[in-house]
Amino acid sequence: MRITKREVIFSVVIVCLMLVFGIMISGKINDSLMNKYQEYNTALQIDNDSSLFEYGMRTNIGNAFVYGELAAVDSVTYPEIGGEYASATKVTERYTKHTRTVTKTKTVNGKTQTYTEVETYWTWDEIDRDHIHVETITFLGKEFSYGTINHFPEHYIDTLDAGYHLRDVYYGSDILYEGTLYAVLADDTISETSFYCEKTIDETIEHLETEWQLVLFWVFWIILTGFAVYGFYYIDNRWLE
Repeated sequence: MRITKREVIFSVVIVCLMLVFGIMISGKINDSLMNKYQEYNTALQIDNDSSLFEYGMRTNIGNAFVYGELAAVDSVTYPEIGGEYASATKVTERYTKHTRTVTKTKTVNGKTQTYTEVETYWTWDEIDRDHIHVETITFLGKEFSYGTINHFPEHYIDTLDAGYHLRDVYYGSDILYEGTLYAVLADDTISETSFYCEKTIDETIEHLETEWQLVLFWVFWIILTGFAVYGFYYIDNRWLE
């Protein structure tokens, strides 16, 4: 690839333009982050105080960080695995045979030859899924419908044989967590909830106020700028001559 002086000059212009647009976009992102940070810093903080939590919901206090215990009122399980879970999932899988065409090479009399070959392989493929969960959860002693606070992550429990080339894989979530809830407290309930497991209020705010969005944007923008310059060099630029 031959690079001329005019192409170098024009690529500098491209970089400058990308930098200007990048600064403008990052400024918008930063303004949005500052608004969110102001929202976090003005939110009510409730540290394991159920009466203040209920008062906030009753009086429409708005945004709040609330530290406390999140729990399932009851529990669910599948009889074949036992245990107690806030939610559980049974995934039925079939051991299935597949074929694929692969390209290979071999050397014959000092010459490399390319050929295709049909290859057989087996995988466990999902054919059915069942999910169960409790109906009611509590946070700081206040009852809510399951799903109001969307934090019951499931982990692997067990795998059981279900017949010829079949198996059932089980996943379940714990029934008790502690952490910080960020939510809107109004109308005697909560909404727009996010739960930060095993984090105090201060740790949650520090986590939310990290400016990873700006870092991610500039990494993406620098890569995009590099591709733009490379693409410019790659195309036919006779119009510059």
